[in-house]
Amino acid sequence: MSDNGIGGKTREQALAALNNMTTEAVAISRDEYQTRMHKAQLYMQQHGIEALYLNAGTNLRYFTALEWGTSERLMGAILPANGDLIYLAPAFEIDTIRERQVFAGDIYGWEEHESPYELLVRVLAKQGIVSGKLALDESTAFFMADGIAKVAGGLSLVNGGVVTAHCRMHKSVAEIALIKQAMAMTLEVHKAAASILHEGISTTEVEQFIEAAHRKVGASGSYFCIVLFGKATSFPHGVKDPQILKTGDMVLIDTGCRLQGYHSDITRSYVFGEATARQRQIWQAEQNAQLAAFAAAKLGLPCGAVDDAARASLQQDGLGPDYCLPGLPHRTGHGLGLDIHEQPYLVRGNPIPLEPGMVFSNEPMIVVPGEFGVRLEDHFYMSEQGPEWFTQPSTSIDDPFGIR
Repeated sequence: MSDNGIGGKTREQALAALNNMTTEAVAISRDEYQTRMHKAQLYMQQHGIEALYLNAGTNLRYFTALEWGTSERLMGAILPANGDLIYLAPAFEIDTIRERQVFAGDIYGWEEHESPYELLVRVLAKQGIVSGKLALDESTAFFMADGIAKVAGGLSLVNGGVVTAHCRMHKSVAEIALIKQAMAMTLEVHKAAASILHEGISTTEVEQFIEAAHRKVGASGSYFCIVLFGKATSFPHGVKDPQILKTGDMVLIDTGCRLQGYHSDITRSYVFGEATARQRQIWQAEQNAQLAAFAAAKLGLPCGAVDDAARASLQQDGLGPDYCLPGLPHRTGHGLGLDIHEQPYLVRGNPIPLEPGMVFSNEPMIVVPGEFGVRLEDHFYMSEQGPEWFTQPSTSIDDPFGIR
């Protein structure tokens, strides 16, 4: 294998070097879920919201620990500002939900020919909630929100994102630990993927290896995987056709997994073979922008200031300005947790102040149209002292994993 970790190993050798990294992971405690619900209820009391409907998906899981996928059938829970959790579900799913419940609560079922929206309103009325604000989970499908609106009567529907984001964008110590472990797992997968590269390998083969490698470190597989070579790296989220690796190609790999629901998401860019002066220049500008963004993440400053710092760095290096190419075509970063993209976002004009517990990607990608792109993506969280990396950024274009 080369002394920078790129190439030289067989698929079998690289997989054999990986081990299960999940054995020490600690699940979110029952007390923490109760704290989350209490925080949401306190916020609703303070803002005149009578109840929050949590639709199947990550918000339902975040507050109740109940995992259930979204579908065309309404299934979820009502969290009143004052009162106990209540579940709504297709009647034929009640036994399954009861088996999966972590927190007890009445389950109201609706038959296939009945309206779940009318059921929701009736259940609220039974709790004495017939008017005031009903917050709907922001991920609730429009057809469901529309159905509820048509039978809401004196209830006023509002975006539940004001409640859910208030809670979810401040990660606990336990959440930070799970994200950190998931990131460590994916970083090892990145190193392993780099080690199997050789001229003639296809992006498809690398994607298949990354899937197997994520399983080897203890994940259920890759949550997502983008592998790009050469010119295709100038497309931030890839192209439809696979590529074949050639010496001198820029390589961009963006992948992640989940650990107990929490995501990892790391991108590495480097050259297979000797980098050209142009590739070195752009790669260095990308590193400069990523580090400038990190340095700008000061407690109390607005999220938008981080994006401003990345763009200022790029402009100093002759790129941009703004979203102009060659330069950065998208925001600098996103929040991450049970969803891979969630509040808050590192984007121009975002006034949300940086506070302890917030988690962000830092990925001010540079796109050079028709040539290549470079994205270095690591995540950081805001501690009481300021920003802390989950994974250490790339060292250099020649030594992307700090192996030398």
